[in-house]
Amino acid sequence: MSDRATLRHHAGLMDEMATTLGVDLQEAAIDGALRFDEISDAVLRCAQCPNPGHCAALLDQGTDLGSAPEYCRNQELLNRLAP
Repeated sequence: MSDRATLRHHAGLMDEMATTLGVDLQEAAIDGALRFDEISDAVLRCAQCPNPGHCAALLDQGTDLGSAPEYCRNQELLNRLAP
C-alpha cells in the first residue's frame, strides 16, 4: 500500500472509531476541544499500529464500544473527546 493509501486507510479507521464512540472530530476541532494538528498526529499514530486489521474487524462488527480499545494508539485522545 502506498504512503498516501496507508494514510487514507488510517484516517478512515480513525474517523470511524471516533464516530463509533460518539465523537465528531470536525465538530471537536471547530469547538476548540481538538486542534487540527492533533487530528493529523492521531492519523500518524494510527498508521504506526502493527495490526489495523483487528481494528477494522472490530469496527465492522458494529459492536457498541464504551471506549477505545486498549491497544489503540489514540485511546487517550478518543476517550477524552467521547461524551
